[in-house]
Amino acid sequence: MNPILWQKVAAVSGMAALGLGAYGAHGFKPQNPVYKEVWQTASLYHLVHTAALLAAPLTKNPNIFGGLLTTGILAFSGTCYTVALLEDRKYNRLAPFGGVAFIAAWASLLF
Repeated sequence: MNPILWQKVAAVSGMAALGLGAYGAHGFKPQNPVYKEVWQTASLYHLVHTAALLAAPLTKNPNIFGGLLTTGILAFSGTCYTVALLEDRKYNRLAPFGGVAFIAAWASLLF
Protein backbone atom coordinates (compact mmCIF):
# COMPACT_ATOMS: atom_id res chain seq x y z
CA MET A 1 0.00 0.00 0.00
CA ASN A 2 1.25 3.45 -0.85
CA PRO A 3 2.26 5.18 2.41
CA ILE A 4 0.29 8.29 1.40
CA LEU A 5 -2.89 6.21 1.51
CA TRP A 6 -2.44 5.97 5.29
CA GLN A 7 -3.07 9.71 5.43
CA LYS A 8 -6.38 9.13 3.68
CA VAL A 9 -7.26 6.32 6.08
CA ALA A 10 -6.41 8.70 8.95
CA ALA A 11 -8.57 11.42 7.37
CA VAL A 12 -11.62 9.14 7.14
CA SER A 13 -11.01 7.77 10.63
CA GLY A 14 -10.52 11.28 12.02
CA MET A 15 -13.78 12.49 10.52
CA ALA A 16 -15.56 9.48 12.00
CA ALA A 17 -13.87 9.96 15.39
CA LEU A 18 -14.91 13.60 15.58
CA GLY A 19 -18.44 12.91 14.41
CA LEU A 20 -18.91 10.02 16.82
CA GLY A 21 -17.29 12.02 19.63
CA ALA A 22 -19.64 14.94 19.02
CA TYR A 23 -22.63 12.62 18.95
CA GLY A 24 -21.46 11.02 22.20
CA ALA A 25 -21.07 14.40 23.87
CA HIS A 26 -24.27 16.03 22.64
CA GLY A 27 -26.75 13.50 21.29
CA PHE A 28 -26.15 10.16 22.96
CA LYS A 29 -28.54 9.68 25.87
CA PRO A 30 -28.33 6.08 27.11
CA GLN A 31 -30.76 4.86 29.73
CA ASN A 32 -27.84 3.57 31.81
CA PRO A 33 -25.13 6.28 32.27
CA VAL A 34 -22.41 3.61 32.37
CA TYR A 35 -22.74 3.34 28.59
CA LYS A 36 -21.90 7.03 28.22
CA GLU A 37 -18.51 6.19 29.75
CA VAL A 38 -18.09 3.25 27.35
CA TRP A 39 -18.79 5.63 24.44
CA GLN A 40 -16.25 8.13 25.78
CA THR A 41 -13.60 5.40 26.05
CA ALA A 42 -14.29 4.32 22.47
CA SER A 43 -14.06 7.91 21.29
CA LEU A 44 -10.79 8.59 23.13
CA TYR A 45 -9.03 5.48 21.81
CA HIS A 46 -10.43 6.13 18.33
CA LEU A 47 -9.12 9.70 18.20
CA VAL A 48 -5.72 9.00 19.76
CA HIS A 49 -4.98 6.09 17.45
CA THR A 50 -6.25 8.01 14.44
CA ALA A 51 -3.68 10.70 15.19
CA ALA A 52 -1.03 7.98 15.40
CA LEU A 53 -2.07 6.77 11.93
CA LEU A 54 -0.64 10.00 10.54
CA ALA A 55 2.80 8.70 11.49
CA ALA A 56 2.38 5.43 9.59
CA PRO A 57 4.16 6.68 6.44
CA LEU A 58 7.16 7.62 8.60
CA THR A 59 7.59 4.16 10.11
CA LYS A 60 9.82 1.36 8.84
CA ASN A 61 6.77 -0.86 8.21
CA PRO A 62 3.86 1.49 7.47
CA ASN A 63 1.48 -1.26 6.40
CA ILE A 64 2.01 -3.26 9.57
CA PHE A 65 1.74 -0.24 11.87
CA GLY A 66 -1.20 1.32 10.02
CA GLY A 67 -2.97 -1.99 9.53
CA LEU A 68 -2.74 -2.90 13.20
CA LEU A 69 -3.92 0.55 14.30
CA THR A 70 -6.84 0.39 11.88
CA THR A 71 -7.72 -3.09 13.12
CA GLY A 72 -7.56 -1.83 16.69
CA ILE A 73 -9.81 1.12 15.94
CA LEU A 74 -12.39 -1.05 14.24
CA ALA A 75 -12.28 -3.92 16.74
CA PHE A 76 -11.87 -2.00 20.01
CA SER A 77 -13.60 1.32 19.41
CA GLY A 78 -16.17 -0.18 17.05
CA THR A 79 -17.09 -2.79 19.62
CA CYS A 80 -17.32 -0.21 22.40
CA TYR A 81 -19.53 2.05 20.26
CA THR A 82 -21.80 -0.92 19.53
CA VAL A 83 -22.00 -1.98 23.18
CA ALA A 84 -22.83 1.57 24.25
CA LEU A 85 -25.36 2.21 21.50
CA LEU A 86 -27.20 -1.07 22.08
CA GLU A 87 -26.64 -0.91 25.85
CA ASP A 88 -25.72 -4.57 25.82
CA ARG A 89 -22.33 -5.97 26.82
CA LYS A 90 -22.89 -9.24 24.94
CA TYR A 91 -21.38 -7.52 21.88
CA ASN A 92 -18.01 -6.90 23.54
CA ARG A 93 -16.19 -9.99 22.29
CA LEU A 94 -13.96 -8.21 19.74
CA ALA A 95 -12.74 -5.48 22.10
CA PRO A 96 -9.83 -7.52 23.54
CA PHE A 97 -8.59 -8.30 20.01
CA GLY A 98 -8.65 -4.59 19.25
CA GLY A 99 -6.63 -3.90 22.37
CA VAL A 100 -4.07 -6.50 21.34
CA ALA A 101 -3.91 -4.93 17.87
CA PHE A 102 -3.17 -1.53 19.44
CA ILE A 103 -0.40 -3.03 21.57
CA ALA A 104 1.03 -4.90 18.58
CA ALA A 105 1.01 -1.72 16.49
CA TRP A 106 3.06 0.14 19.07
CA ALA A 107 5.34 -2.86 19.52
CA SER A 108 5.95 -3.00 15.75
CA LEU A 109 7.84 0.28 16.07
CA LEU A 110 10.57 -1.63 17.92
CA PHE A 111 11.45 -3.65 14.81
